[in-house]
Amino acid sequence: MTTALTRRQILTAAVAAGVAVPLGSPARPASARVRLTLPAPTGPHRIGTVPLHLVDGPRRRELMAGVWYPAAGRPLRHPVVPWMTPASLRALLGDNGFDPDAAAGPRTAGHEGAAVLRGHGRLPVILFSHGAGGHRSETTIVVQELASHGYVVVTVDHTGDAYTEFPGGRLSVPDDDASFTPWDSAADMVFALDRLEDLAAGRRPLPSGLAAALDLDRVGMFGWSKGATSTALVMNEDRRVRAGLSFDGPMQSQPPVSGLRRPFMLMTAEFSRAAEPSVEEFWSQLRGWRLNVQADGALHGAYCDHQWLIPQLAEITGMSDEDLAGWIGTLDPGRAVRIQQAYPLAFFDLHLRHRRQRLLEGPSPAFPEVRYLP
Repeated sequence: MTTALTRRQILTAAVAAGVAVPLGSPARPASARVRLTLPAPTGPHRIGTVPLHLVDGPRRRELMAGVWYPAAGRPLRHPVVPWMTPASLRALLGDNGFDPDAAAGPRTAGHEGAAVLRGHGRLPVILFSHGAGGHRSETTIVVQELASHGYVVVTVDHTGDAYTEFPGGRLSVPDDDASFTPWDSAADMVFALDRLEDLAAGRRPLPSGLAAALDLDRVGMFGWSKGATSTALVMNEDRRVRAGLSFDGPMQSQPPVSGLRRPFMLMTAEFSRAAEPSVEEFWSQLRGWRLNVQADGALHGAYCDHQWLIPQLAEITGMSDEDLAGWIGTLDPGRAVRIQQAYPLAFFDLHLRHRRQRLLEGPSPAFPEVRYLP
């Protein structure tokens, strides 16, 4: 089975995209819109990015993906990319009853087509799988943080379960009548990993130096919600993925997720082991390195961009404090960003770069709101 996204969670994605004014409100001219912002990544490197259009012939399926990586020098002549394409954003918002004129979506730190950073050898690769009815931009804060510290991150839109735009402006939106399970997401991710091998072999033109920079012997993966379940399923089937990270995944699938002997970390919130039997069952079957942390006051989107963007919308739209707490819980957005930037980076640095991470060894005074669950 798949875990269906509630309307509330879909609206969370819509609000995070940049608007929260009900339809029927007076439209604002573009010059009057407030542009939402993302926090800057903390790593030493600037960021490059490139979109990929992938076609899976045997499955009669096509996907859009994004590759994020550390960029060489000062790539300012390359344009920065938006959080989502305008057309995808409008489709997302229109489907959920929001006026797209309340605010402008954020810009990212990614410069499209910039040359890859040289002189640092091959770079470890991390895959991201999004939640149900979502999109590959959901965790851009985390993606940019990893890229700024020297990782290549590949984000994938799951066509039929995502808001995505193909070359030429063709839109695809979630199909509410179709069954799309975590196994389907996992198949997309395995296909994307296969295509990365083609890219590394130079079979497709990429920004300067990117193909040679891919280290496919050091691959990790993370996902949010259904994408976290997809992460575990990929690791069940494909030993190329050495380490997996869950952002509040329900771990529900048929056949179920089985035990793993490679490192896996849970960052739980609403789908905690205490609240969700499938998560506890998954945890009990892990046979390798494992860790479960949970931030006090965190709701389902706490480890995604939503936690940072929704409060900006609340200020613009006059949302009440009570309604805002209903969206983001009681975890402070600034603290949530620090958690998003620190814990995934520490996890992948430990397991893909084999660098000791004291942050993962027990409670940290730098993060008093984060509990380490036995």
